[in-house]
Amino acid sequence: MPFDARAGQGGPSGPAPGRRIAIIGAGVAGLSAAWLLRERHEVVLYEADARLGGHANTVDAPGPNGAVIAVDAGFIVFNRPNYPNFTALAGHIGVGIDDTCMSFGASLDGGAVEYSGQSLASLFANPRAILDPAHWAMLRDLLRFNARAKTALKDGIRADMSVADFVAEAGLSRAFVERFLIPFAAAIWSAPSGTVLDYAASAFLRFFSNHGLLQVLNMPVWNTVRGGSRRYVEALASDLAGAVRASTPVVAIERSGAGVEIVDANGGRDTFDDAVVACHADDALKLIEAPTDAERQLLGAFRYQPNRAVVHADPSVMPTRRSAWSSWNYLGGGEGVAVTYWMNRLQNLGADAPDVFVSLNPSTPIDTARVIAAFDYAHPMFDVAAARAQRLLWSLQGVDRLWFCGAYFGQGFHEDGLQAGLAVAEALGGMRRPWTVENESGRIYLSAQVSTGRREEAAS
Repeated sequence: MPFDARAGQGGPSGPAPGRRIAIIGAGVAGLSAAWLLRERHEVVLYEADARLGGHANTVDAPGPNGAVIAVDAGFIVFNRPNYPNFTALAGHIGVGIDDTCMSFGASLDGGAVEYSGQSLASLFANPRAILDPAHWAMLRDLLRFNARAKTALKDGIRADMSVADFVAEAGLSRAFVERFLIPFAAAIWSAPSGTVLDYAASAFLRFFSNHGLLQVLNMPVWNTVRGGSRRYVEALASDLAGAVRASTPVVAIERSGAGVEIVDANGGRDTFDDAVVACHADDALKLIEAPTDAERQLLGAFRYQPNRAVVHADPSVMPTRRSAWSSWNYLGGGEGVAVTYWMNRLQNLGADAPDVFVSLNPSTPIDTARVIAAFDYAHPMFDVAAARAQRLLWSLQGVDRLWFCGAYFGQGFHEDGLQAGLAVAEALGGMRRPWTVENESGRIYLSAQVSTGRREEAAS
C-alpha cells in the first residue's frame, strides 16, 4: 500500500518558470501545491467555501470567564514519525506544536459494554466486565491481533485480502471484532461500522503498524497544532495573497489544445496552462468535461462517507461512566459511525475550561442549546477496489495538462494530502520543498516516470 512507495522520489525536472496554473480546492493538498508552485509560477487557487483549509477547521468556543478557546473540528491530531512533512512544514512557517494525550474508549449497547484504554482500571470501567468471558476474549485477541498483524506484514499480504479475510484466517473472536476492531477502525477512518471489514487488509494493517498501534508499550507521542489547525492555514494563505478565489465553486474543467479552461459558478471562465485538481476523487471526476477512460476508472473507484461533525457542550453523547471518557469515544449500536472527541483532553484546553466535544454523526440528539457549530465532511473509504486504484493514480498526472492530488492518494489523512500536494507541485513546477525528510512521499504511490507539461494519454 502507500507506505511501500519508494519510486519517483528523485529531484523534479519541471517546465520553465512562468506557467499559469489553476488549483481547484484549498484543503491541505491544494494549499500546499499552490504554496510551493507560487515560487516559480502564477497560481490561482479556487475554493468553493468562504474559508480555506478543508478539514483544517478551527472553531471559537466559549471558554472560562468569557474567554474564547480554539477547538479543531476536523484535522485534530498528528504525530511526528508518521507526519514528517507536516511537522517540517509547521517548523518552516513557525507554527507551534503541542503534545497531546491520545486514548480510545467505547460504549456499546447503552453502556453495558464500556471501557477505555487509559489504564488497567478503565479497561473495566463497567465492573461487571471482570466476570464477562467476552470482555476477556477481546483483551486476549487484541494481543493476538497485534502479533498476527506483524507476522502478516513481514510475510506479505495478498492485494485482494480484506480485513474480514484476515480476521477469519487469524481466528479472531467475534467479541474482539465487534467490541474493539470495528469501533476503533470506524473512529480512525470516520467510516460506518458496517464497512470496516471490507477495507483492504494490507493498507489497514500497515496503518496500524506505522502508527505504533500494534504495540502495548512505547506508543508514539501525539500532537496538536498550538492555537488550532487554522494557524498553519493562515500562514500558507498569507503567502498566497492575491492568488485566492474563495467562495468560487468550480463547475467545469475543460481541456483544449490551448490549455485548460476553468468555469466557476459565479460566471467566470479563465484559461490556464495547467490545472491541479485537489478536491475529492468523486468530485474531481464530476468536474472534468470528457474525462478519459483512465480518469473514469481510477477516480471512480473511490467512495466517500458523508459525516456530520457537531461542536458542542452536551455530555450525553459520551460514555455513561466518566471513568471511560477518552480522547476518542465510540458509541455503538448501529451501522453508522458515532464518535465523540473530548477536546479538553485532545487539545489541552486547561483545567478550568468547560467540557467541549466534537461528535461525528451523534447517535442521540444533541441539545440544540449546547451546539456551538456544525459541519459536513466526506471521508474516503478504502476498500479493495480503492486500494487497487491507488497503485495507478499517479499515471493520471499531466495527461492533457491535468494533475491530481488529495488525501485519497494515501490513507485519507492530512499527511497524505500534504504529500500528494507537494509531489504534484514538484513534478509540475520544477522546484523542491524547502526541507528534507526521510521517505518524503512514503504514504502515497509515485511512478518512476513523472510527466512534465502536456502529455499524450497513455493507453490503458
